[in-house]
Amino acid sequence: MDPFDDPRLTAMGLFAEVFSGLSSKTSPTLAAAGLSEVDFETLLRLARSPQRRLRMSDLAAQTSLSTSGITRVIDRLERDGLVERHACSSDRRASFAVLSEAGAERLRTLLPQHIEDIETWFTGLLTEKQLADFLEALRVIREVVRPCATAGIQERSKTPRSKTG
Repeated sequence: MDPFDDPRLTAMGLFAEVFSGLSSKTSPTLAAAGLSEVDFETLLRLARSPQRRLRMSDLAAQTSLSTSGITRVIDRLERDGLVERHACSSDRRASFAVLSEAGAERLRTLLPQHIEDIETWFTGLLTEKQLADFLEALRVIREVVRPCATAGIQERSKTPRSKTG
């Protein structure tokens, strides 16, 4: 077998191409709302978390940013009024990032177009079964390569369109 024709290389290459292509298709909507992809991911993770908040350390783990990296993102979002910081009552060293009402409103404003972009360029291209199978496969891989991706979140239903997603 030719080592250059290895299907594992093809899988990784296709995955990278798809991710890059999807990012280029969805980022204009985020930019129009004044958000980078990291800003959006951070706000969305907060919005989909219990009480719309996460410990800073859990948020860093979920986004795979360093603690100083997530601190810079939260500093910027806090300056823009999209996030607030709250002290943790049980641990003086910890604090929570909390989605502000302005942050929730920014998400509510851009989500219809973002979801339309996702439907146009991604999920709408798959059958319901293909999407369910794809989501399950992604979860299997995520559990191995990013086990902290759901840090601080209680496990919820794993239906194809679940919030742990």
